[in-house]
Amino acid sequence: MQNITLPIILVTVAFSVLAFNKTELMARYQFNAYMISNRNQWYRFLTHAFLHADWMHLIVNMLVLWSFGAATEYYFAVSLGSFGPLAYLGLYFGAIFASSITTFRNHKNDHWYNAVGASGAVSAVLFSSVVFSPFSKILLYGILPLPALVWAGLYVAYSIWSSRNSNDNINHDAHLWGGAYGMIYTLVVCPGAANGFIYQITNL
Repeated sequence: MQNITLPIILVTVAFSVLAFNKTELMARYQFNAYMISNRNQWYRFLTHAFLHADWMHLIVNMLVLWSFGAATEYYFAVSLGSFGPLAYLGLYFGAIFASSITTFRNHKNDHWYNAVGASGAVSAVLFSSVVFSPFSKILLYGILPLPALVWAGLYVAYSIWSSRNSNDNINHDAHLWGGAYGMIYTLVVCPGAANGFIYQITNL
């Protein structure tokens, strides 16, 4: 049962749709490293994750979050008991910041660089799920059941290609940094997950 993922999705959808029709909201809350560095608008580190470039960007991110979020919440709850929900929040919101640090460093003097999207946090949830259960079947988009590990590989491949070939106001590098954060965070918070991951990989 999803206790945290659903509210995150609802808030993200509401804020994104509102910003689709109010360009001033997009301009004020999107990720702009220059404005963060020079105007101390640090809130942009967080708020950009609740905005999306267009409907397709929003739908894809929220579908991936919906597909993997419930499982990841469950894994944290089983591993950590009552601390599980707090750990899940640390995973999601920590990834928003962690996945943006490199972009901030690279573009803090670039006034024209902007980015939006929950991709870093969504990627963290996906890769956290992979650590816990790499071969669990996930029915993404409601039509194609594949192991979580396969979905993660496809996600990485797509992110690398998009980072090199697209110019769409989406920080595709955040997918990779978010995924790395998700795996490291999970292994630190739930040390037993490493043994479980190795066992499942070696006992196919």
